[in-house]
Amino acid sequence: MPGQSPIVSAKGITKTFSGVCVLKNVDFDICPGEIHALIGENGAGKSTLVKIISGVHSFLEGQILVGGVPMRFKSPHAAREAGIALIHQEPLTFQDLNVTENLYLGHTRGKGAPIINWSELHRKTDALLETLNVRMRSRDPVRGMTIADQQMIEIASALSQNAKVIIMDEPTAALSRGEVENLFTMIRRLKEQGHAIVFIGHRLDEILEISDRITVLRDGVLVGECNKEEADQDKLVHMMINRTFKELIVKETVPIGEVLLEVKGISYPGQYYDINLTVRRGEIVGMAGLVGAGRSEMASAIFGTQPALAGDIIIKGEKVSIKNPSQAMQKGVSMVSEDRARTGLLTAFNIKYNMTFAILRRIISKLGFIQQKKEDELVDRYVKYLNVRMRDANQAVRELSGGNQQKVVIAKWLLTESDILILDEPTRGIDVGAKAEVYKLINELAKQGKAILMISSELPEILQLSDRVYVMCEGHITAEFRREELDSKKIMTAASTVRERSAV
Repeated sequence: MPGQSPIVSAKGITKTFSGVCVLKNVDFDICPGEIHALIGENGAGKSTLVKIISGVHSFLEGQILVGGVPMRFKSPHAAREAGIALIHQEPLTFQDLNVTENLYLGHTRGKGAPIINWSELHRKTDALLETLNVRMRSRDPVRGMTIADQQMIEIASALSQNAKVIIMDEPTAALSRGEVENLFTMIRRLKEQGHAIVFIGHRLDEILEISDRITVLRDGVLVGECNKEEADQDKLVHMMINRTFKELIVKETVPIGEVLLEVKGISYPGQYYDINLTVRRGEIVGMAGLVGAGRSEMASAIFGTQPALAGDIIIKGEKVSIKNPSQAMQKGVSMVSEDRARTGLLTAFNIKYNMTFAILRRIISKLGFIQQKKEDELVDRYVKYLNVRMRDANQAVRELSGGNQQKVVIAKWLLTESDILILDEPTRGIDVGAKAEVYKLINELAKQGKAILMISSELPEILQLSDRVYVMCEGHITAEFRREELDSKKIMTAASTVRERSAV
C-alpha cells in the first residue's frame, strides 16, 4: 500500500536524443498498491521516462532501482523479468492469433519443457481471465476485438508473467466512456491486489478520478508531484504550462450576424427527436449533454453521414437535402468528427494527402493531374497557420501527436472554405497546450464569420467559449441558455432531465 518502500525508483534520469536533452535529472518512484499518474504536455518526456523504466530506451545519467537494487535493463524482456510491464497506447497484439497465443507469446514453454502444453495454457488463461472479470475466453480470436479488449489481453499477459508494476501509456485515448469505466474498475482491482500502476493520460478529469498521486513533467524537467486530494484541474494545468485552465480559454467578443444554419424538427427514432436549433454567423453554439444523449448522431444528420428520417435543414435561408458528406460540403458545411483516428484521418497516408483529399477537385488541373505546386502552397499555409509540429508534409500522419493530428483534421476542413463548421469533441485526447491552440483557433474562426456548432463533454469549454448553449438528454433538447445565463449546475440539471419522447 502507499507509504511502503517503492518497488521501482528512477533517480536523476537524464536522456538525450541526437544531442537534444529530453529528460533532465528526473526522479520518479512507484509504490505497491498505488496508482501513480504521470502527466505533462506532448514532448514533456512522459513516454520517454516510462520507456526507460521498462527497458525500451537506455539512459545517459541516473539510476533505476528495483527493490532497492540498481538495474540497467537492456530490453523490455529484461524489465518484464524484473516485474515491470509497459502497456502501449496502441495494443501490440497479433490479430491472427487467439487470446492464449497472444497472452503467452514469447514465454510459452516452461524451463526445460520440450513442447508447448496448450491445454494447460488455455486452462491458465481462462482462470486468469476469470479473476479479471472479463468476457473473453482463452480460444477467442483477437481479430475483430475492440481496443479495450486488446488492452485487457496485454494486462493479462503482464500478470501471467508476474508483473508487479504495470505502466499504461494513454490507455483511454481510443476508448468510449463505458470502456474507460471498465478499465478503471480493472485498475482498481489490480491496486487492491497490491500491484503498482503508472497511468499516463491527457484527460485531467480521468487523472483526478483514478490516481492516488500525480507527477508533472514540463520540457523534460520534473515540476513536482501532489496527492489527488491536493489537486484540481487548475492546479495541474498551472503545473504543466504555468497558466490556469480559465486562462487557456479567452472568449473574444465577435459581432453576431445572420442565421447560417437552421434545423427544424429533425428526428431519428431511437437516437434523437424533434431537434430545433439555429447557428448564426460569428456565433459559437455549444451542444452539451451526457455521453449517449444523441448529440453526435444529430450532428451526423446535418453533415449527411446518417441523414434524419424527418425534419428540415435550412442553410442560408434555403431548405436543403443533405444525404451524404459530399452534398454537405457543396452547401458549405464541414464537420470535425469525434473519432479522428476512425473517421477523421486516413492513417495509412501522409500529412499532405490528409489535408487535401477533401479538395482534390480544386487542385486537379484540367488534364487530370494534381497541381503539386498549388497543393504544396496550400499545405504550407495551413501548417504555419495551425502551427502543426511535424518533420515535413510527407511524414505519415499516424506518427504525429494527438494534438497535431487534430490540427491536420481541422486543416482539411478549413481548406474546404465552409461557412458552417461542426466541431464534435474538438479537444478530445489532446494535451493541454494543444487545447489552448484549438481554443484560440475556434475564436479566430468565429471572428472570420464562421458559424460554429461545438459539441463538447468538457463543461469548461462549453461555459467559456459558447455564445449560446443547447443541452440534450436522451435524444431531446431539454434547455437553451444565452451566454449570460450559463452555469454548470443548470447545464448538468438539463443534461439529466428526461422528457417524454414525442411520436414521430
